[in-house]
Amino acid sequence: MSRHTAIALVPRPDSVTALPGRFTLDDLTGVRAGPGAEAAADLLREALGPATGLPLPPRSDGRVVFLLDPALGGLGAEGYGLTVSTEAVVLRAARPEGLLRGVQTLRQLLPAEALAASARRGPAWTLPCLRITDRPRFAWRGAMLDVARHFQPAAYVRRFVDLLALHKLNVLHLHLTDDQGWRMPVSAYPRLTEVGGRRTESEGDGLPHEGAYSRADLADLVAYAARRGVAVVPEIEMPGHARAALAAYPHLGNRPGSRLDTWTRWGVCENVLGVHDEVLAFCRTVLDEVTDVFPAPYVHLGGDECPRAEWEASATARARAAAEGLAGPAVLHGWFMRTVSAHLTSLGRRPLGWTETGAELPAAFTVLPWRDAEHGRRAALRGHDVIMAPFRSTYLDYPQSADPGEPRGQDGVLDLRGVYDNDPAPAHWEPEAAGRVLGTQAQLWTEYARTPAQLEYLAFPRLCALAETAWSAHRDWPGFLHRLDRHRTRLAALGVRGRSPHTAPAP
Repeated sequence: MSRHTAIALVPRPDSVTALPGRFTLDDLTGVRAGPGAEAAADLLREALGPATGLPLPPRSDGRVVFLLDPALGGLGAEGYGLTVSTEAVVLRAARPEGLLRGVQTLRQLLPAEALAASARRGPAWTLPCLRITDRPRFAWRGAMLDVARHFQPAAYVRRFVDLLALHKLNVLHLHLTDDQGWRMPVSAYPRLTEVGGRRTESEGDGLPHEGAYSRADLADLVAYAARRGVAVVPEIEMPGHARAALAAYPHLGNRPGSRLDTWTRWGVCENVLGVHDEVLAFCRTVLDEVTDVFPAPYVHLGGDECPRAEWEASATARARAAAEGLAGPAVLHGWFMRTVSAHLTSLGRRPLGWTETGAELPAAFTVLPWRDAEHGRRAALRGHDVIMAPFRSTYLDYPQSADPGEPRGQDGVLDLRGVYDNDPAPAHWEPEAAGRVLGTQAQLWTEYARTPAQLEYLAFPRLCALAETAWSAHRDWPGFLHRLDRHRTRLAALGVRGRSPHTAPAP
């Protein structure tokens, strides 16, 4: 068994050297945080306090030492060096983000009970002595959580952030709007959540559903995530997947006088935003408020699965196409995405979009190819930055096995090995294409997952495999399985009831 496997960290660090002995944390252990390292020290206290009760007070002679060290610049923005001896723990990084990643390593090195949400008695709080040098393979390591189809409470989204941070994932892509629900308040358009935030029933169970966040909820989430080194990237779908917005404000659609409800079915809805000036004003106003709440450099604009039939039938859309010098309504999609992304760019943000072919989004977009990994290569060769999200290896709403007892999901199976084998930048790609890959992320769509327990069953342990793929340059399936076997005790301490060979599917 390798030293990587024996220490059982997930994701696997770049380099680990085991040393003899252990370091013990107790009530007298202090933390010395150098300039710029205070946030990481605060995170360690916040994370360990509930279970261990350790105060870890700031002390000038503290034996747990956090330092910013420019000499580690070669490890990048999130790399870190950690040395644990019997006398001291020294965590160093060139940037504060690296210290936050190192805190998560320290959490995993402690007994699993240290991860619990309430006081635990039992083991001494000790760390194995070692030296770690670590850095991520990719800058973008994320997970998309769909709260539009089934709303998730703000408290659970914060828990989800904690689980991402533990696995050194650094992006929460929050899918806030879709045909079946609009979850973000927009002060200029209150009916978006009042009407678009609820539906009379849901396909599959026939149950009504509703929910929306307050602006304070979202601001709190952003701050909570930032303290853990996680960026919250909002997604506001346009011009398709907009039925909830059209239920709230029918005049934004293509059929004057029509009245729609928030969609109760799954799949692709034919109703899309219109292309008249009121729609563009609506999009600008929404994006103004989105960027005011979410400081992340990216905003996701959706952009995929947009039927053109309504535009083809609309005199207004045909007139818009003619006025813009377009061949016809069928090509309004590109014009629409260029127009709204230009406003987003004027706000100092970068647009993200789902790509169905790798070739249909304007040049300004960073794209997420989801239909086929080859579309990512195509987009990269066209000059797009790429975040790999192919459904065959990143969609965690697919069942984890063919077991008939698995919860209902999309047709098909995505097992743990399928996620692990995802390579965001395969060796056979051209260097110019591979160099455009920012990273990868998992997708948790919620058509068939209503509750946090169901979400966590779908996410774990597959999200562990995605984290390994995104962070570590090392490929070692047997070693990953050995480490994961021990890592499950950490997940259990956190109350995560993920899938394992010894547990039945979630109800």
